[in-house]
Amino acid sequence: MAVTQQPQQAGPEVAELAAQVRRQARRTTLRSLGSSLLTFALTLVTVVVMWQLVLWASDLSPYVAKGPADVWNFFFVEDDAAENRAEIMANLWVTLGDAVIGFVAGLLLALAGAIGFRLSKGFEHAVMPLALLLRSVPLIAFAPVIIMIFGREFMTVAVMGGIVVLFPALVNIAYGLQQASTQSLEVVQVYGGGSIKQLSAVALPASLPAFFAAVRVSVPGAITGALLAEWLATGSGIGGVINGYATSAKFDELWASVVVVTFVSLVLYNLVQILENTVLARMGMHPSKQV
Repeated sequence: MAVTQQPQQAGPEVAELAAQVRRQARRTTLRSLGSSLLTFALTLVTVVVMWQLVLWASDLSPYVAKGPADVWNFFFVEDDAAENRAEIMANLWVTLGDAVIGFVAGLLLALAGAIGFRLSKGFEHAVMPLALLLRSVPLIAFAPVIIMIFGREFMTVAVMGGIVVLFPALVNIAYGLQQASTQSLEVVQVYGGGSIKQLSAVALPASLPAFFAAVRVSVPGAITGALLAEWLATGSGIGGVINGYATSAKFDELWASVVVVTFVSLVLYNLVQILENTVLARMGMHPSKQV
């Protein structure tokens, strides 16, 4: 009789423990979400305040230098505000599409390269100098060669955006894959698992903080790469028209374009950070501090 009672008593205790774990996970997730949203709000306020302070300190002509109120009026107050929004947003969508191309290309190459580094030191020694070369030489120096080889369409956008994203993402993910627990790797090896099994079962899950850090850095990098590709090659999107705004003295459109790109970069960066904090908090992990 005593033997049959013990599991019955343990059942409610296990259920209560599981409920406590779930409640703790929810609390941790909500704290991380609240912290991320507060950080995002403070970042936006800081950027706007610094923008206005710089304009006041530099004493530039209001005809050339536009402040937050000027951009707000351009988008929402002026008689042709709807047309202004439509023009800027049309260019923004093109730039975001180009940024997605570069982001995906660069991040996939970085992930494949980091996995290759993990599996083969020879591959790392062969590829890392090339990655360092791409990082050290300004992209504008490569641009004529890239345009000559790939033209002025999709492939050039992918190559330029991928180059900007590749190196920081590669370094972060490769570092994360090296942080796998030696004991966990040995357990997989004892049970007959090879390098691939160690990678999939231990190294990749352990690299999640570094992977999210790589994604976080890659988002603004991809937008920068898209702007460069548009300015140097395709002539479309915000990167393609912003120089025309400057030369034709369309300073309202110029500042509005810069503000929109900056705002979208901040939003996307913080969305990734919120996702990172939420996922890692639920998994009992901590965001990478390497970036």
